[in-house]
Amino acid sequence: MQQVFRSRRRFLGLAAAALAAIGTATPLAAPAAESADAFPSRPIRFVVPFPSGSGTDTTARMFAKKIGELTGQGVVVENKPGGNGFIGVQTALNAPPDGYTVFIGSNSTLSTNAATFRKLPYDPLTDFAPITLLSRGPCVIIVPASSPYRTLTELLEDARKRPGALNYGSGSISYTLYSEWLNDLARIKTTAVPYKGAGDAINGVMAANVDFAVVDATGAIELVRGGKVRALAYTAPQRSPLLPDVPSIAEAGLPDFLAYNWVAAAVSAKTPPAVVKRLQDLFAQAGRAPDVREYYTRQSTKLILSSPAEMLQYQKDEIQRWKRLAEVAKIPLQ
Repeated sequence: MQQVFRSRRRFLGLAAAALAAIGTATPLAAPAAESADAFPSRPIRFVVPFPSGSGTDTTARMFAKKIGELTGQGVVVENKPGGNGFIGVQTALNAPPDGYTVFIGSNSTLSTNAATFRKLPYDPLTDFAPITLLSRGPCVIIVPASSPYRTLTELLEDARKRPGALNYGSGSISYTLYSEWLNDLARIKTTAVPYKGAGDAINGVMAANVDFAVVDATGAIELVRGGKVRALAYTAPQRSPLLPDVPSIAEAGLPDFLAYNWVAAAVSAKTPPAVVKRLQDLFAQAGRAPDVREYYTRQSTKLILSSPAEMLQYQKDEIQRWKRLAEVAKIPLQ
C-alpha cells in the first residue's frame, strides 16, 4: 500500500496552494442585509468545485436554470476545480455571507475530506450552513474500450497475480477512497493516478492511460452506451435500467461495494437563517418541476431535496462512515 500512498503526493500537491489560501484569505465584507422576501434582487452565483461536465456541475446547472426561471434573476455557475475541492470551498467561504454565493458541493467536499485530512482548513459541519441535499446516485467501474478485461472478475484476478501493476484514475479524494476500499475488499493492490476531476479521470480511461476507474454513473452512461469505455459493474444492488447489460456489483461478486456519490447545496454559516430558508424553498420548488424529475429518472439518480437539518445529519453520518472505511482500508490521514 505504501507505493499507492506515495503515488498520491502529486494529488495532494494540487491541494497545497488551496490549503494555504483558505488559511490566509480574508472574506469580503457583506453588504447591508436585505429581507428574505426580497431575495434575490440580483444574480446568484453557484460555485462548483469540479470541472464542467462533472455530475456535480450537471446538477448545479439544472437547478441554476430552474431557480433563474422562478426568480427572474440570473444564476451563474462558476467552476473552481482543483486542490481536492479546496479552491471552490475557498471561493464560497470568502464571498459575502448574503446568500448570493451558493456552494454546490459533493460527498468529497462536504464529508469525505473531513474523514481523510488530519488538519482540514475548513469544517464542513460548522463553516457551511446546509441548504438541502439534491441528488444521490451509484458509480460504475469502467475500463478502456480496448481493455482485455471483459468482467470485473478478470480485472481482479489479474490484479491479484500482479500486485501494484495495475493503476486507477481518481478525480477526487472520494474516488481514491472508493478505489482503496475496492482494493481492500478484493484483496488487491493497485496504484492511484490523480486527476483534477472526475471528467478528467474518465478521459484518462478513454485514452487508456489508466487501467480502470470508479466514476459517477451519470458522467459515464453515454460513454458506455457509445462504446467509448466499458463498464464492468454498477455499484448498486440491482442493475440500472439505463445500463441493462452491466452487472450489478452483487452480480460481479462484491455485494458490499456499494459506492454512491451525492450532491448538496450550502452557504456560509454566517448567512442569515431567513435567507437560507428562502434558498431551500427555491431549491424545493425547482426540484418539483416535471422536467427536473424526469431528468433524474433518466440518469438513474435519486432526487432527494432534504431539509437543512436532514442534510446536516446526513453529513455527520457520512463523515463517520468514511472514517470507519478509511481505517478498515488502512488509508492514512493526509
